[in-house]
Amino acid sequence: MKKVLALLLVAVLCLGCFAACGGNGNNEDPANKADGENYAANNTEYVIGCTGPLTGDTASYGISVQNGAQIAIEEINANGGLNGIKFKFDMKDDKATAADAQTGYDALYEAGMQVSIGSVTSGSAKAFGEKAAEDNVFFMTPSASAANVIECGDNCFRVCFGDPDQGTIAAEELTAKYKNIGCIYDSSDAYSAGIYDAFKAKMDELKVEFNTQSFDAENKKDFSTQAEALKDCDVVFLPIYYTEAGLIAKAFAAKGSEADIFGSDGLDGVADQIDETVTANIKYITPFDVNSEEGVTAKFVKAYKEKYDGATPDQFAADGYDAIMAIYEAMKAAGVNDVTIAPSELCDKLVAAVTAEDFKLVGATGEMTWDATGACTKVPQIVELN
Repeated sequence: MKKVLALLLVAVLCLGCFAACGGNGNNEDPANKADGENYAANNTEYVIGCTGPLTGDTASYGISVQNGAQIAIEEINANGGLNGIKFKFDMKDDKATAADAQTGYDALYEAGMQVSIGSVTSGSAKAFGEKAAEDNVFFMTPSASAANVIECGDNCFRVCFGDPDQGTIAAEELTAKYKNIGCIYDSSDAYSAGIYDAFKAKMDELKVEFNTQSFDAENKKDFSTQAEALKDCDVVFLPIYYTEAGLIAKAFAAKGSEADIFGSDGLDGVADQIDETVTANIKYITPFDVNSEEGVTAKFVKAYKEKYDGATPDQFAADGYDAIMAIYEAMKAAGVNDVTIAPSELCDKLVAAVTAEDFKLVGATGEMTWDATGACTKVPQIVELN
């Protein structure tokens, strides 16, 4: 059972975007490759591209984003598209690697991609974003939260919480409720390390000591050592993904630990990774209340269950839906009416629209606005698994 506890704070999230969109320092249109070809010139649909892990350990995230995005595309097209022109969504499997994200980007661009929801995971999204900045392609990543993802250029935006914000929220939340605090993070992962750095900075500011253990990509199957070291903590903060979080929860249970577990949004999905041996109270930060009976959230959950045989959407599916809807609403606000519009021209229009004072999106993950830096504002919640 999930109980959603509202936080008594509004965090300004998703900080970043400082380089100029289209700032190549020359007079060439960055939407065109060296051969001068505009790959969108023959489009009959608006093409939104994306890469994400559809196979491998983090495939759950990619598949969820893909499913949520597809719900949005079908909803948009069922309502007539944009001025009668429909949308196409194309997602490539990047296996959560930077190299495959760049290969996927090239394939998408050459197939007519005009705008994108970027990549799903932070490492891939940074690689994707660097190419998108070169070509001045707008993207709104659903779930890549590392700070450097949206520092590639003003063309880079996101829907999800930023890593520093999650670390700060976690520190404030845990110090208010616990005394003996532990933390386990992945030192080899940009997402995990970024949240940990912000968490540590806030804990230092608050002058609260805590105990830390870490692991890396080569050592993420056996967490008995970390569990032994932190088993007497009141709570353990896990700024990591759900797969490792499930193994850690089992390791703590095996040690007889009664520590609560508190995680970042990467823990969405951990419920499927634990068994009856895990009795710890598990909580994590999220913007998405799957049990909401109101507004866009309830409508999205209903549509998702109907399309995917009763499956319950997670935060990443909701983020995928919102990313597509943010692009669509921005295109409407910008008055886009040319299906062959070049990506760079579209980017400039979307940046202006998204950062306008009167632009907001009421999505499945709540109400969002973006300022001139590309920062996103939304209200976080905490989900508790019983």
